[in-house]
Amino acid sequence: MARSLRVRLLLATILVVIIAVGVTAFVASLRTTGEFHRYVAQRNPLDDRRLAYFLARTYSVSRSWQGIQAEIEQLGQLSEQRVVVADADGRIVADSERKLTGKTVEEKWTPAATLSLDGTRVGTLYLDPVTGQDLAGVAFLAAVNRSVLFGALLAGLAAAVITLPLASRILRPVERLTAAAQQMERGDLTVRVPVASEDEIGQLAHAFNSMAGSLAQQEQFRRNLVSDVAHELRTPLTNLRGYLEAARDGLLAPDVGLVDNLYEETMLLSRLVADLQDLAQAEAGQLKLVRQPAALPGIIEQAVAMLRPQADARGVHLSADLPADLPQVDVDPERVGQVLRNLLNNAIAHTPADGLLTVTARAGEREVAISVRDTGAGIAPEHLPYVFERFYRADKARNRQTGGAGLGLAIARQLVVAHGGTITVDSAPGRGSTFTFTLPVAQGG
Repeated sequence: MARSLRVRLLLATILVVIIAVGVTAFVASLRTTGEFHRYVAQRNPLDDRRLAYFLARTYSVSRSWQGIQAEIEQLGQLSEQRVVVADADGRIVADSERKLTGKTVEEKWTPAATLSLDGTRVGTLYLDPVTGQDLAGVAFLAAVNRSVLFGALLAGLAAAVITLPLASRILRPVERLTAAAQQMERGDLTVRVPVASEDEIGQLAHAFNSMAGSLAQQEQFRRNLVSDVAHELRTPLTNLRGYLEAARDGLLAPDVGLVDNLYEETMLLSRLVADLQDLAQAEAGQLKLVRQPAALPGIIEQAVAMLRPQADARGVHLSADLPADLPQVDVDPERVGQVLRNLLNNAIAHTPADGLLTVTARAGEREVAISVRDTGAGIAPEHLPYVFERFYRADKARNRQTGGAGLGLAIARQLVVAHGGTITVDSAPGRGSTFTFTLPVAQGG
């Protein structure tokens, strides 16, 4: 129970209120007491002097304290204090309560005023000598302190009453997030939480939903990866097994044609494994780049020349349109050529006969942008976010003639990122696709 965030929030709020109100009450009590005593201290000397003056004049009439008792009783009623008068020898000659008359004053009593006549001390005035305090003042201070204490208790109770529903309202979305996280821990990646506000809790819920969606997507990609790798390996392995079984059973002669077929399937497996290795190294940041200032036109023209026979075989017109003043770029020429070949292979596979395939470049202040534009069928909007994912194909039939192994664009992205550049695609059904990537300009290039 003590670990509950609701209980801790409630206790923390009540504790803060108690401390705040307690400090306020303590300071208020000290201040009230001090101001009250200061008021009394400022008021009493004036009253005492008046009483002393009055009593001294009374004494001067008869030069004695006879008959003073009645006047002292009257003064006691008017001042609501016990008034005691002692003569010069310390014997009490009058007491407003008639109990101390004839007795001697005690040493612990504090005189309120000295009664003098013509410079000679004739007596002493005492106010409340027995209690030593103003009972009314004590009662007043006690009432003030009780009121402050009652206010503190009332504030603590109000804090508890207000904090309970407030804590529930604040913590309800947190509890929903906790429950959703526990479901996700059990493997349910479809769980989502409602976003009921735009505050920090709402932003947390939105971030949780985004994370859950990303995890679900990555889990689906992982499953697709396993399935796709198995599929890509299965086809050439099945072909190899079929050729070898046919040769073993005497259905095929081990001639040059059979060896060529076996070699082609083996090379296909080698390319697939090499692509997977390049992709894994690039994603892990372990891909080694031999970077150097390089002339971009030469790299582009070499890639175009390598892919032109393949484009011609499909009836695609392949060309490069490059400005003459392109600066040198800081790249690994072999890896940039690999990016271009992957993009060109992909474009050729998706461009119909008599289509156009053009490579262009545009220089900026710090980077050069290279674009590969085709006039193919284009890519539907729902496929655009995933074209650079491993083994992703818009063609779900997995036809090699239209889809390849599904690794070329993923490798191209990782190689461009390794150079510090970016790669994007702009496409729509019916108007072809344009893949654009950037490379950094070499210092002094």
